[in-house]
Amino acid sequence: MTLSRTKAGSEWTAKNSEMPLPTCVIQPKSGLDSLDVAALWEYRELLYFFVWRDVKVRYKQTFIGAGWAIFQPAISMAVFTLVFGNLAKIPSDGLPYAVFVYTALLPWTYFSQALSRCGNGLVSNANLITKVYFPRLIIPLADVISPSVDFLCAFLVLLGLIAWFGIAPTWGVLALPLFFLLAMITALAIGLWLGPLNARYRDVGVTIPFLTQFWMFASPVVYPVSLVPESWRLVYSLNPMVGVIEGFRWGLLGKENPDFALMLVSVVVVLLLLVGGVIFFKRMERTFADVI
Repeated sequence: MTLSRTKAGSEWTAKNSEMPLPTCVIQPKSGLDSLDVAALWEYRELLYFFVWRDVKVRYKQTFIGAGWAIFQPAISMAVFTLVFGNLAKIPSDGLPYAVFVYTALLPWTYFSQALSRCGNGLVSNANLITKVYFPRLIIPLADVISPSVDFLCAFLVLLGLIAWFGIAPTWGVLALPLFFLLAMITALAIGLWLGPLNARYRDVGVTIPFLTQFWMFASPVVYPVSLVPESWRLVYSLNPMVGVIEGFRWGLLGKENPDFALMLVSVVVVLLLLVGGVIFFKRMERTFADVI
């Protein structure tokens, strides 16, 4: 760029002053690079604030606050014990029905909350998605992490129930984090499919409560796996929550060892859903701001 001075000597004019300004272009990646793990790590603090925001908003201006995390599964346990345990006389593998069903309700309540939040997370954060760039995968990740706070609160009640009934946990209790991780990955895998679909077709958000309700009765929450015919066990094990619930009962209540071969089938199904969900989510990601 060259500058010249006028006769008055008080003004400067620029010649050839149209210099290119530095720009930052954000483009979707393809292939294995589309996951962009480096960007997720770079925005890890944003993930923390999303989780913290969800927890605070959930109990903001509530009377009993985090007590709702205990109240909800406790009421469900009381209703199920009365209806299915006392009236319908559903067996509980020789265990007190209250602790039998509460042990299943704990991971199930977490899963249903995580799936619901993950399925509606993109729509509820539309104002951020249309204005600010950040890795969109942070939203479903935060949605599956935040309900774990409720899980930990309700887990303390479960420990009290186990002590009250004099049940001694087995060494399988050490595997509980793995079963909880399986529930978390299952919610994330399904949410990666439902979230983008709900952003484009809002009917999906309406069907999520029906999906979770049907899924609960397709899982051994109120009944034991022993009621399922042996010929249907393999098909039944395609439901990952079967392995999660049976794993919790095995580790905490001293039930007989679960069929780990069937659990392996559940893990494979979840991993396939997760890989497919990540690919689908990343392909739909480029249109989120336009359709949401």
